[in-house]
Amino acid sequence: MCIRKKSLFILALAFAAMLMAAPGSFAAKRFFAIATGGTGGTYYPLGGVLAQALTTKVADVVITAQSGNASTANLNLIRSNNIESAFVQNNTAYQAYNGTEQFEGKPVKNVRGIASLYPEVIQIVTRKAAGINNVMDLKGKSVIPGDRGSGTAVDAENVLVAAGLSFDSFGSLDWLSFSGISQRMQDNQADAGFITAGIPTSSVMELISTTPIKILSLDEALISKIVKAHPFYAKVVIPPNTYPSQSEAVTTIAVMAQWVCAAEVDEDLIYTLTKELWEPGFHVLRMKDGKPEPAPSGADIMAQAHAKGKDVTLATALDGMAIPLHPGAARYYREKGIIK
Repeated sequence: MCIRKKSLFILALAFAAMLMAAPGSFAAKRFFAIATGGTGGTYYPLGGVLAQALTTKVADVVITAQSGNASTANLNLIRSNNIESAFVQNNTAYQAYNGTEQFEGKPVKNVRGIASLYPEVIQIVTRKAAGINNVMDLKGKSVIPGDRGSGTAVDAENVLVAAGLSFDSFGSLDWLSFSGISQRMQDNQADAGFITAGIPTSSVMELISTTPIKILSLDEALISKIVKAHPFYAKVVIPPNTYPSQSEAVTTIAVMAQWVCAAEVDEDLIYTLTKELWEPGFHVLRMKDGKPEPAPSGADIMAQAHAKGKDVTLATALDGMAIPLHPGAARYYREKGIIK
């Protein structure tokens, strides 16, 4: 090693040592991650905004959002303690905790709830040129039911089973994220795809900008059959003009997006994160007139950043919560009089 490079190396080591020794330094901070979903869905942008908002409000904790493979994969990360928290669908969280469906024999008993966030709408998006007018028309078509191991894939299977179909009913099948579905349909390599996400969904917006599409409505009989078999679903209507060129309302079903965490995470930390999600506070580093600068709640920041964030409210924080709350979150909701 030359003298110059050696000197720079020694300086770098000294600087790192100084950071580690300094009170309140970067090295002293705790890290807390939120597993989200693919970049074309709603989890990814909302998780990033929430992580940034909470990091500015909670001292000595760095919250990060990580792109993930959605609900089932995220819950497996929780079970193995490879992630502190995640965004998931309430139906998948329920199945994970109880060891049913894809979690049979391998339950995720350490998953705990923090908050319900917003309804996630099941959108069956088709190319108009494919001539698909109802769920039965998917038979023999090229369909993408979401990413492998995702809550969307579970939703797709539940809809298909209620209609008397299965994945084997398709002419061809692939497993892709929302952005992958959009790209395949733009390239005429897929006829339809299932997308469970908050509306409007960015990947659907991207698709509709280049490709004439149709979002299928589910008939009342099929919805009744699905809800009877799986009570965590609810009938919803996608209003007209939610997407460009979507002039008619679309009747479908939805689940709730939830923020969950591992039971092993510190109670005080989850209490603080829950409080900062719902209440305004102060910036950790920014000062104004010699005092910490006020900071809005995490929910308010989410509402400013994404249309779906407007549905994130304390009033619906426990809607569809079918798993135990984390003690830290439960403490906050007891203080607010939401639970006893």
